[in-house]
Amino acid sequence: MGKTVTTYLIDGDPKGTRYAFISNKICQMFVVPRSNLSYLNEQEKLQKPAFYVLIGENDITKPQAYIGETENFKERVKDHDSKKSFWQKALIFVSKDADMTKADVQYLEHKAIAEAKKANTFVLSDNKQTPKAPNLPEYQRDAMDEFFEDIKFLASFIGCNIFEVAQPKCEQIFFTKGRGANAHGFYKSDGFTVLKGSIIAKTSVPSLGWQEKRAKLLQEYTEANGDQLILTSNKTFSSPSTAADFCIGSSNNGWLVWKNKDGNTLDEIYRKSLE
Repeated sequence: MGKTVTTYLIDGDPKGTRYAFISNKICQMFVVPRSNLSYLNEQEKLQKPAFYVLIGENDITKPQAYIGETENFKERVKDHDSKKSFWQKALIFVSKDADMTKADVQYLEHKAIAEAKKANTFVLSDNKQTPKAPNLPEYQRDAMDEFFEDIKFLASFIGCNIFEVAQPKCEQIFFTKGRGANAHGFYKSDGFTVLKGSIIAKTSVPSLGWQEKRAKLLQEYTEANGDQLILTSNKTFSSPSTAADFCIGSSNNGWLVWKNKDGNTLDEIYRKSLE
């Protein structure tokens, strides 16, 4: 089923301050860069109960986030601005039509931290514990569960995969081997996802151009099991070739080295089928 998302670029910059909402839904997401916190003075909705995520993006390591709730984001963010250095933008979620209560946003925080830890796509070093869920009436809990599904959709809409847990279909799995690697994953519109449990090559060849970045990714996404490195969570790469390079530790054409159980390459399945 299709969805209509309305997005308004407040300063005309697609990477700047903006808000978005799904038609016929009450969840509204504000995206506010740290450089434009003065916008909070202009938006009354951001001075009421809200659920929020602070995002810190890094091209080399796993991105970092902080998940929280507040009765007044404008006041709460002052503390984060002075004490947390990692973040670059805030995603703030409020009710478009009716105010949420403190218990509502506490429930969203509880649910969000649990799902973000399950997805394991962001470092949550400041969210060490998952808070207990507040007592909500059943009807309100159901309403907040639906609200959270809209939060996940809107976050994904702007490219933030903090709550996404990959769910591939069996027939879409591809495999690759080499230099001790034995990895498996799947291809989607957002890139190639290497799946948890894949065996990753421990070393890189000298000619690999991003050895330092790969070494840091190995530290964050793998753990030793005997003499093997095992991927501890799903990891999505922008292209099949980058995914293959990470797994094997050398330069590869991912469209050719990823093959399904019948030996057909990714190229044969996704590109030559268009001819």
